[in-house]
Amino acid sequence: MSELYVTNFNRNFTGVSATAANVIRQQSHQFDMQLVGRALPGCPTPITAAAARKLSKIPPVDKTFSIWHVRRNPEMRVAVWARDVLRLPIRIVFTSAAQRRHSAYPRWLISRMDAVITTTERAADFVPHVRAVVPHGVDIDVFTPAEERASAWQKLGYGGSFGIATVGRIRPEKGTDVFVDSMLRLLPTLPGAVALVIGRAGGKHDAFQKSLQDRIAAAGLSERILFPGEIPAADLPSTMQGLSLVMQLPRYEGYGMAPLEGMASGVPFVGSEAGYYRAFSSQGKSGQIVAVEAPEDAAKAALAILKNPDRHAALSRAARDIAVNGFSSAREAAGINAVYDMLWTQN
Repeated sequence: MSELYVTNFNRNFTGVSATAANVIRQQSHQFDMQLVGRALPGCPTPITAAAARKLSKIPPVDKTFSIWHVRRNPEMRVAVWARDVLRLPIRIVFTSAAQRRHSAYPRWLISRMDAVITTTERAADFVPHVRAVVPHGVDIDVFTPAEERASAWQKLGYGGSFGIATVGRIRPEKGTDVFVDSMLRLLPTLPGAVALVIGRAGGKHDAFQKSLQDRIAAAGLSERILFPGEIPAADLPSTMQGLSLVMQLPRYEGYGMAPLEGMASGVPFVGSEAGYYRAFSSQGKSGQIVAVEAPEDAAKAALAILKNPDRHAALSRAARDIAVNGFSSAREAAGINAVYDMLWTQN
C-alpha cells in the first residue's frame, strides 16, 4: 500500500549503500515509503522482502502501482519475481553507475527493468531503458565543514598535525597501491602529515594489504601511513571534517562518492581520471585530476595544494559550494522522483 519500496539487501555498508541512504533520507519526507532489507543510517526502520510483497498486493491510493527502486542484482531478481511471477502491481526502477559493460546475467536483469537511471552520461551507454541521468549527491546536512580543521583532526587521534586520506575497499582496482606510492613520495616532504587508508581488504585482498604495509615499513613510514580499517558510516563525517585532502586514485571507478563527501566537508581532492571526478573538480576549482596510475603526478598535485595555504583555502570554499549547489542528495532525489512521476503518469 506504500507508494515506494527501496531495497537494500547488502549486509555491508558500501558506496551503493551510502548513496541509497542519502536519497532515502530525502524521500522519506516526500513519499509513503518503505526501506526493504537491511538498515541504513538515518533511514526508516526496514521491513522484510516478504512484508514488502504483502504490502505491494494493494496499489497505493490514487495510483495503479507501487514503485520498487533497486540497485543490486539480488534486488533486481526479487523485484522481477514479485512483478512477473507473483503479478504484483509494481514497476521497477534500477540505478546504474557502472561505466563498463555488465556481464550476461545483470544485462538480462536490467533488460527487465521498467526504468533505468544512470549516474553519468557514460554509464547510460551500457544499459537500456534509461529515463534519466541523475548524478549521485551527498547529504550536505550530514557532511559539513569543521569550525576549525586542526582541532577536528586532533580529535581523531591519529597524530601529526594534518591528515590526507583515501577511502574505499583496499584492492588494486581502487588504486590503493597508487595512493601508497604517492604517499611514499609525498610524506618525506611534508613533516606533520599523516595518511589514512580507510577501508578494508577482506579475503583475497588481505595479502595485497600486507604487501603495502611491508613496503611502508621498509620506508620507515609505518607511523605516518595508517590503516584504521573500515570506519562506521556514522563516524565518517567527523573524519572528513578533520582532513586537509582526500586522494582517490582508482584504476576504475563507476562514480566515486569520497571526493563529494570531502567536498561537502570543505576538503579539496586529488583524483585520477576515473569515476565522475572530473565533473566534481569543476575545471580545477575544487580538486586536481591526474592520470590513472600516476603516483608521482598525484604527489606533486597534493604538494602544490597543501604547500599553498591561500590556494587550499580557495579550493576548500569552492568544494563546499560546488557540493551544495551541484551535487546535493536533495538534487539527486528530485531527479529520481521525476522518473517515478513519469512512470505513474504514463500508466
